[in-house]
Amino acid sequence: MKSYRTLKTALSALRLNIMRSVLTTLGIVIGVAAVITMMEIGNGASIAIQRTMATMGANTLVIVPASAAIAGVTQGAGTMMTLTPQDADAITKECPAVSFVAPIVRARTQVVYGNRNWVPTYIYGTTSSFLQVREWTDMDEGEMFTEHEVRNSSKVCLIGQTIVNELFGGQSPVGKEVRIRNVAFRIIGVLQKKGANVMGMDQDDILLAPWTTIKYRVVASSLASANQSSSTTASSTDVNTLSQIYPNTQQNLYPVPSATEVADSPKPIRFTTVDQILISARSADQILSAIQQITFLLRERHHLRGSDLNDFNIRDMTEITAAMRSTAELMTKLLLCVAMISLVVGGVGIMNIMLVSVTERTHEIGLRMAVGAEPNDILRQFLSEAVVLCLLGGIMGILVGRGSSYLVNTVLHWPTATSVGAIVAAVAVSASVGVIFGFYPAWKASRLDPIEALRYE
Repeated sequence: MKSYRTLKTALSALRLNIMRSVLTTLGIVIGVAAVITMMEIGNGASIAIQRTMATMGANTLVIVPASAAIAGVTQGAGTMMTLTPQDADAITKECPAVSFVAPIVRARTQVVYGNRNWVPTYIYGTTSSFLQVREWTDMDEGEMFTEHEVRNSSKVCLIGQTIVNELFGGQSPVGKEVRIRNVAFRIIGVLQKKGANVMGMDQDDILLAPWTTIKYRVVASSLASANQSSSTTASSTDVNTLSQIYPNTQQNLYPVPSATEVADSPKPIRFTTVDQILISARSADQILSAIQQITFLLRERHHLRGSDLNDFNIRDMTEITAAMRSTAELMTKLLLCVAMISLVVGGVGIMNIMLVSVTERTHEIGLRMAVGAEPNDILRQFLSEAVVLCLLGGIMGILVGRGSSYLVNTVLHWPTATSVGAIVAAVAVSASVGVIFGFYPAWKASRLDPIEALRYE
């Protein structure tokens, strides 16, 4: 009951000096609004960075074959071709931390349309899951090839915007045919523009086709297994002849080793292989779990003993993602520090106004003490006034901050995200500012001598 009377008295005193109360809360309003606006802009920027990193493969893992050593000579990364499409299927079924899996067969050759030609940076034979792994599900036009077309080695493909500009002059290529090593591919879709990746490589300079088509109709060998430092003689099958148009003709797709070579070292290529397997984890937090599950599964499938080295390597973008996330967090913290300075300035303003208020109301304080008010009652009254002013300023600051955040998003098109934590923290901080900066004026008022206060003019 006593606290209620103290609060009522404090509110009555604030109503008697409306203009002074408004000016006192102005600093808190600006400070709280700055905190909320800065935090929401920082959170929006952080989310935008994470989305950008996701489109570049932040949650992506790449499994590549290990290096083979023949007669004491290391052949280089990717020469021990041990990854298979069945490995990709097994990872999809048996690794719960994995979301999507796409086997990849790579090629590097010329794409021809009419009298134009272009050598894309990426020619990937893959499955329809590739777009889910890369979070590239939006098509500019057309559609992705299906699993049925992968099983049938259908001669269909998707191309990126760079190839559209180079071969078709920006016109729609859907339904038209391009030739890849004299194999005609019908374009069924165009990928949406994606831009450069973290390393500055053009992600739109890409052609996607079923991996079975690229494997058996186009390259007939693994791009990753090519060792340019080795001295080999080109055979007649390396020449671009019309015989490669027909996949059912009898060809030696893989090198046939002699009996001596078989005895000296195991054959690196033992079955139908893929160059790499692209995987997306369910979230950034599950990347480590996905790596552990994949490692255990592939070692078991490849019959590796405990002392055997892995015949594959798993690569991720954890370091790049962590660096980008720490940058976003640092930016948000810097914005928060700037906004907190505004709150501190507002608190100092409240203390100054309250000190002036104590001086102006000295006679009133002496009168209240003369009729029986105790020093603690005076302390609670002035402290209540300061806290009420800060809470009112905090509420108004929340409204101004949310409005400012909305205007920034609408007018400047900056990404923003609502921060409930910032709103709660702003109210808590505003109340704390009222207690901290209002205590000294309230204490000073409670220490006045009633007789001297009554004499004050």
